[in-house]
Amino acid sequence: MMMYQTMKQRTILCVDMKSFYASCSALALGLDPMECYLAVVADTTRSGSVVLAATPKLKKDFNIKTGNRLFEIPKDPRIHLVNAQMGLYLDISTQLTRFFTTYVPFESIHVYSVDESFLQADGTERLWGNGVELAEKIREDMLREFGLTCSIGVGPNMLMSKLCLDLDAKKAGVAKWDFDDLQAKLWPLPLQAMWGIGSRMEKRLNRLGIRTVGHLAHFSLKKLEKEFGVMGNQLYYHAWGIDLSELGAPIMQGQVSFAKGQILLRDYEKEEDIKCVLLEMCEEVGRRARKARKAGRTISLGMGYSKQQDDGGFHRSMSIDEPTNLTMDLYRTCLQLMKKHYRGEVVRQITITLSNVFDDTAQQLSLFDQNKPRQKDLSYVMDAIRDKHGSTALLRAVSYTKAGTARYRSTLLGGHKA
Repeated sequence: MMMYQTMKQRTILCVDMKSFYASCSALALGLDPMECYLAVVADTTRSGSVVLAATPKLKKDFNIKTGNRLFEIPKDPRIHLVNAQMGLYLDISTQLTRFFTTYVPFESIHVYSVDESFLQADGTERLWGNGVELAEKIREDMLREFGLTCSIGVGPNMLMSKLCLDLDAKKAGVAKWDFDDLQAKLWPLPLQAMWGIGSRMEKRLNRLGIRTVGHLAHFSLKKLEKEFGVMGNQLYYHAWGIDLSELGAPIMQGQVSFAKGQILLRDYEKEEDIKCVLLEMCEEVGRRARKARKAGRTISLGMGYSKQQDDGGFHRSMSIDEPTNLTMDLYRTCLQLMKKHYRGEVVRQITITLSNVFDDTAQQLSLFDQNKPRQKDLSYVMDAIRDKHGSTALLRAVSYTKAGTARYRSTLLGGHKA
């Protein structure tokens, strides 16, 4: 197609570690990650604790996967149960990043998550060969040096390498996609196969008669832009495999947001207790946005109810007039959403998201709230104190109640025991 002719062709590798947490824990016990039965659990003392990772053989022979509960794991002496060791996982992840610098410069590495990275291999052909040859060498060397296995998708941009990884390389080990592969490998698939399309976006696209990625690629660009704005433009071009973002930039620019979610340690039945957790979480979401010097206009609140409830929960959003990153602005909006949609159910999970994001470079002055600039300055000062002295250096009073979770969660690493 004409749209591909002016595009710069790059060689991007998307590297994903196979059962990373489980493999690291297995190696720490002197076990073979590919042969042992091992599950990483958030807390081995709680029967309802979530399985965070499982070795390939445990998945295959016992059908235990991420998301299962501890009580679902058979009582079999061959199965090893371990707590999450986030300190260990982060340390090995750092070692792997250092390992990648053997093949590409440090600035050509983007660590996407603890167990997934993008490498830009342009200009390394004389050293390592083409993208597939480099990928094969990385897998061989990683297995020999670390005892870990990975899958690698190779593509002309970040989006294509990620799609290749998820849809092809995770089964084959190494795979490569070019634009010519889209029609046969991507377009026949349902919309959620596309990176960046969730269930809610899929429903909106379905209402337009769009059921597959191929339908999306051939739908009217003008109609998509009218319905979704800039996101519609991105969805259309991503269906054609076009991604112009530089290494490390968010692939779905329109989906930049700041979120905090947690599964509560117990059922929360009292509305006052739920509000305590909401305030703590709004503080964290606001802090993350301020750290990035961003502010948002859309606040989303999600609540998941306890299993004893008939209804699963709700997820609703509200947009405000001016972008904000102030804790109390977020909290007041969440309270409005809660008042409108919460009916006294028992809550076990809460998620708060700040989206529709803008640069936090200017504050519109209001004749009715002249304290806003002062509140904003105070928030940044509080963040600086926490950065210097720790997240618990300044806490709101609700964190010292029985309902608060911030003090306990400050002892965790990545949401789990270190």
